[in-house]
Amino acid sequence: MTNELLWLLVGLQIFMGGSDTLLHHEFTERLAWQPTARRELQLHALRNLIYAGLFAAFAWGEPFGIWAMVAIAFILGEVIITLWDFVEEDLSRKLPATERVLHTLLALNYGAILALLLPVLMANSIRPTAYSPVHYGAGSYILTLAAIGVLAFALRDYLASRRALRLTRPDPAALAKALRGHRHILITGATGFIGARLTKALLANGHDITILTRQPEKAATLGSPLRIIESLDQIRDEAHIDAVINLAGEPLATGLWTARKREKILTSRLTMLQDIEQLCTRLYVPPKTVITASAIGYYGPRGDEPLNEHASGVDCFTHQVCKAVEDKAEALTRFGCRVIKLRIGLVLGTEGGMLANLLVPFEYGLGGPMGPGAHWMSWIERDDLIRLIIHCLITKELEGPVNATAPEPVTNRHFAAALGQALHRPASLPMPAAPLKLALGDFAKELLLTGQRVLPEKALESGFHFKTPTLPQALTRIIPNARAQPAEAASQSVHKNII
Repeated sequence: MTNELLWLLVGLQIFMGGSDTLLHHEFTERLAWQPTARRELQLHALRNLIYAGLFAAFAWGEPFGIWAMVAIAFILGEVIITLWDFVEEDLSRKLPATERVLHTLLALNYGAILALLLPVLMANSIRPTAYSPVHYGAGSYILTLAAIGVLAFALRDYLASRRALRLTRPDPAALAKALRGHRHILITGATGFIGARLTKALLANGHDITILTRQPEKAATLGSPLRIIESLDQIRDEAHIDAVINLAGEPLATGLWTARKREKILTSRLTMLQDIEQLCTRLYVPPKTVITASAIGYYGPRGDEPLNEHASGVDCFTHQVCKAVEDKAEALTRFGCRVIKLRIGLVLGTEGGMLANLLVPFEYGLGGPMGPGAHWMSWIERDDLIRLIIHCLITKELEGPVNATAPEPVTNRHFAAALGQALHRPASLPMPAAPLKLALGDFAKELLLTGQRVLPEKALESGFHFKTPTLPQALTRIIPNARAQPAEAASQSVHKNII
């Protein structure tokens, strides 16, 4: 490898490959925590293992004879694995545009590398077998570091592929068992983190489900029989719908709160409720129950005060959005609908939500509390949330605001410590408040550095039973091989933080 252009291309390949791994595979797509990514992770592990061997071999020597043929075989094997990986990616997930562009650049650059390297190796293959030591100065050390790096990721991807088998969630059928009879339910936001699990649970129990979505291809993977519509106008006036579950809306916790983002967050929710109101206007028989997603952001930034459904809100952007949504939903009562405004807390699961964004940094030992870490986090495990939605459907006494949070909220400091323990990692790197406020503004102030101590008073009084009432129990259920605490110790640990 004496060609300067070849060295430049190899360096560029290492940089782009590392960027793709860290930016997309680890942080954006979180492949190591996706149960559907098992085959892709296996392919990545094998490809990285080949890269590690090639980098290490070329760093300190030049192959001849049989060794050159072995190198050619490994390179061709890597090409086959990469093509296989492209097919697997298309089957298992939708790649973001940046990842597709980077993959194209990697393929073009790799083609240029092969055009320069393969003729040299083919010429070397007809010479006597030998492995001649060489030293390329800084290049040798760069290739050695690259070999160590890809070997480490080969091991991580292999272990993550084995963990993927344990990430598969239990059969959702049990979550909706309490809903008897045959119901026709309209769900909006059914392809999201919460909606997908809810839809599968209802389908597994034989209910008639109609979902409104802008992603029909994704919706088709949720199960069958399923009616997919892209507009509520597709529902006939004589249709009989027992309940509407409205989970649609621009996510609050993604992206900066620019003026355009704020408008989108609010209008997406109000427009959907307006469409539901118009549907109720023309239906011969309006739905008996409407459950619409609100959030604990209704209460605004609060201190240690326990908050039940009767607590007022502090004026801020999240309160304004939630109040507008709840006021709009309340108008549906004029059709005789029982309206439930579900004030949802931080929903925990590996497939989405706040926890999914924390798993990778915490697994790398980069986790810790945000700011002082004294603010409260009111959370709920996703399957408990699905069961609570079903409970709201069948409990006629429930109406108005309902707090969808576990009965034992924790401080941010305790949450970080519990997550670190579940992942067998330290969680002692706090994120200073000042940079967060400077970079994210109100987003950081309202969602990351302040919180609410919300209690599910209505749910508990109506007889709902949480399967995972404490954070250690939830993390043990969600994360494979999480370090479980005895139930009594876990409860005492959380109780100390509450008092």
